[in-house]
Amino acid sequence: MLSDSLTKRLNRQITLEQYSANLYLQMSAWCEAQGLVGCAHFLGSHAEEEVQHMRRLFRYVNDTGAMAVIGAVDAPRADYADVKDLFEATLAHEEGITAAINELVAAAFAEGDYSTFQFLQWYVAEQHEEEGLFKQICDRIRIVGVDGPGLFLFDREIGDRVGASSKATPAN
Repeated sequence: MLSDSLTKRLNRQITLEQYSANLYLQMSAWCEAQGLVGCAHFLGSHAEEEVQHMRRLFRYVNDTGAMAVIGAVDAPRADYADVKDLFEATLAHEEGITAAINELVAAAFAEGDYSTFQFLQWYVAEQHEEEGLFKQICDRIRIVGVDGPGLFLFDREIGDRVGASSKATPAN
């Protein structure tokens, strides 16, 4: 059974993952309103992925005999200056999620809960991929700019990433 401390920490992470899903869904709506259908599709797909991350944590907490609890989820930001602002916000968000995961891993290790420590390794690897992805996207925006033909091609490329890079989230 999970300690009370780890249960609380994991439940906070469940809430953070739900917030992430809401954030990316809201960002998808902003992109669609700007005519950036590729970015909207990409971020909508990313929102679904975040729900799977939340569910995976939820199942783990319940499977250990503790009770998963979803806390209050704040409304995400809904307006951005441009697509650069939006994707820089995604990168900053993912860096914050990485910090939260690292704190969880450290807590599990400190408590000697090696099962939870092992479970969280999937999230460590996932966050490495997420940060790399959003850093790459931000780099591309710096190259093409935020308007004109470059933005059109960027939007198309980001939309094409959905099928090419979607990762299946393991069931457990």
